Amino acid sequence: MKTVTFKFAAIAFVMSAGAALAGPGAAGHGHGGETAYGTPGDPKKPARPVQVVMSEKDGKMSFIPDRIEIRRGEQVRFQLRNNGELDHEIVLATLEENLKHAVEMQKNPDMEHDDPNAKRLAPKKTGEIVWAFTKAGEFDFSCLIPGHREAGMTGKIIVK
Repeated sequence: MKTVTFKFAAIAFVMSAGAALAGPGAAGHGHGGETAYGTPGDPKKPARPVQVVMSEKDGKMSFIPDRIEIRRGEQVRFQLRNNGELDHEIVLATLEENLKHAVEMQKNPDMEHDDPNAKRLAPKKTGEIVWAFTKAGEFDFSCLIPGHREAGMTGKIIVK
């Protein structure tokens, strides 16, 4: 009986540790709920469209625009387009969270994101993120595919 109890305790521990790592606020892995930079938006409600183009040229990678101003409480529909020849992604988070997550991406470059604050796009593809910015501050958006942020693929969101 002790062995069975120990096994269940071990399984419960592992499952709770995984849940803690994947919970809201973990860079690139928030699955809903409030974060320092807001909350997933409601696609059925009105949202201001903001077009963001991803591309690479002459060894530089970029988002256009790379600076976006938003009013606190505003819901935004990021209309994403990858005009490049490579896969790109956008991850909305705090700068600290994105830098930490970039280190994890170096270890797992093929990591897939299925998160309301992130979207990966193949070349010439489009997508969207709907996000409600509930708190004022400066936040980051980056492509965390290894080497892309370092090549210039980062931007700033200013929520007033």
